[in-house]
Amino acid sequence: MRLGVLDVGSNTVHLLVVDAHRGAHPTPARSEKTVLRLAERITRSGTLSKAGADELVRTVASAKESSVRLGCAEMMAFATSAVREAGNSAEVLRRVAKETGVELQVLSGEDEARYTFLAARRWYGWSAGNLLVLDIGGGSLEIAAGIDEDPDFAWSLPLGAGRLTRTRFTSDPPQRGEIESATEWLAEQLAPVARRVAKFGQPDRVVATSKTFRTLARLTGAAPSSAGPRVRRTLTEAGLRQLIAFISRMSAGDLAELEGVSPSRAHQLVAGALVAQATMRALSLSELEIGPWALREGVILRRLDQTNGGDHTVSSD
Repeated sequence: MRLGVLDVGSNTVHLLVVDAHRGAHPTPARSEKTVLRLAERITRSGTLSKAGADELVRTVASAKESSVRLGCAEMMAFATSAVREAGNSAEVLRRVAKETGVELQVLSGEDEARYTFLAARRWYGWSAGNLLVLDIGGGSLEIAAGIDEDPDFAWSLPLGAGRLTRTRFTSDPPQRGEIESATEWLAEQLAPVARRVAKFGQPDRVVATSKTFRTLARLTGAAPSSAGPRVRRTLTEAGLRQLIAFISRMSAGDLAELEGVSPSRAHQLVAGALVAQATMRALSLSELEIGPWALREGVILRRLDQTNGGDHTVSSD
């Protein structure tokens, strides 16, 4: 069965098409990305701008056409923090449905954490034991942990790389004072969460997903994506500390020239690195393993689990 999953995120709209059936390894057939930066299209009043909504409608319509052309039996579509937090979210969702026929489901932050955890658990298996999973998006940071496929806890914090860039930095590159202030603020925000995580015991394996973590790992020496998903990639706190000292002095334009850095995300790389560092420090982690599967794969896996059941909707249950 060929399935499509459309992820409307804070930075990009990503269509992932896979060939899979229940119990099988989802095999990617096609991936299409469009950079919209919806989070940056939020007005001062907290609503998604008309131009942003217009572009979202066009992009979703195009993704639907692609899914049909590529032979998808079904396209699951969801939106995360940017749409979730827009004051006119309901209006935008109705317009997308009316003009494209696509029903975008808005995932909660906890849903994001749970789906991402499921994907990591399936990739690493039961041998991973007590698994801790971290994911940095444009608008939020997700943390989940547990010994089963459904995590014992799943939290979402408004500490995304894009959000931090917009709210804490005023220059490019950021001023030293801004970096120090952001670092202190992040530590304060993560301290209560770290105390709660500690109650669940020491993790046997720590996995980080998302483009932010993959880019940071690549810049500290991890294998490129061309080496394939099964190559072990890690990010150490020591390597990250050295990297931040280097990239925090560079403009977004210069960062975009670095190998492995996406030009569309270069402007929020420093913020993402600070979030990663603060999270590792708060949770006393010296090393993370970079996982190849994340939210989209989690949504697909849950859908495949329900293939022989009656509920074919995206659900966290």
